[in-house]
Amino acid sequence: MNHLTAEQRQQLIDAALEARRQAYAPYSNFSVGAAVMTADGRVFAGCNVENVSYGLTNCAERTAIFAAVAAGQRQFMALAVATDGGYSPCGACRQVLAEFCEDLPILVVDACPDGQVSEVGLAELLPLRFRRK
Repeated sequence: MNHLTAEQRQQLIDAALEARRQAYAPYSNFSVGAAVMTADGRVFAGCNVENVSYGLTNCAERTAIFAAVAAGQRQFMALAVATDGGYSPCGACRQVLAEFCEDLPILVVDACPDGQVSEVGLAELLPLRFRRK
């Protein structure tokens, strides 16, 4: 896994927390923010956007990755995801991340005051991912 500086780590955490404030979650009331850092140090943020037709909802992690890809980025250093309670990415988001990364440090941020930040690797979260041969 890539190693982040303390400054980069905090930048990702702050970006994920800020993105979480923009979440559109009127159905679940579960706001999520994410931020991904590219290999060149740029940060792309995303929030979850719900839809009354739940299947059309987009997760914060995928929103952040899609924004980075739309800007021409394909290599990522780390991702932070911020939720109340500190939850890791869902299975769909894990698979999207695995499209671009063998492994990726994921900072799991509890958005509650004095919340904890833990780190887990994508390979640990999705050990038998689907991949092209």
